[in-house]
Amino acid sequence: MKKPLLLLTLLLSIISVNAQEETDKTINFVKKNEVKLNSVMLLAGAFEAIYERNLNQESSVGVSVFVAFDEDSFDESYNYYISPYYRVFFGKKYAAGFFIEGFGMLNSFENNYYTYENTFNSPPVLIEEDETNFALGIGLGGKWVTSGGFVFELNGGVGRNLLDVNDEDNQLVAKFGFNLGYRF
Repeated sequence: MKKPLLLLTLLLSIISVNAQEETDKTINFVKKNEVKLNSVMLLAGAFEAIYERNLNQESSVGVSVFVAFDEDSFDESYNYYISPYYRVFFGKKYAAGFFIEGFGMLNSFENNYYTYENTFNSPPVLIEEDETNFALGIGLGGKWVTSGGFVFELNGGVGRNLLDVNDEDNQLVAKFGFNLGYRF
């Protein structure tokens, strides 16, 4: 009687230890990648896709790519931008809650201006040029994540172009979004 009882106790302890190891693995697994789309820009005639990698509970890095596809409805001068960023979170959940971000932005925009020819009574001529610049900026926002991995985010930021800009209207850049995505 002692041998079967000892064998049963040994078997149950092995199963118990194995089950403990499996639950520890699932507790330590954290979803660190996110893909998102800016829904406001889609409605405005542009496409902005975002990839973000959560570094730890308090910070993440990411990049957003913006391309205007409908010039009639999208009324900004941006052609495209690529914007890497770094975020610091102040929420209680893993990489969620209120955040502050610092970003860079390689941007291309239309620079339109009028010039006059040297002939007498000639009308002004509209010159349309595409210019590329690099900006640094700061932003803030909030991120909410469901237990299933759905991500909802509101953010905004402003920066300043660092290279020579002929047009004073294009010295400042702005980012804002209502982003929807998935954390995996």
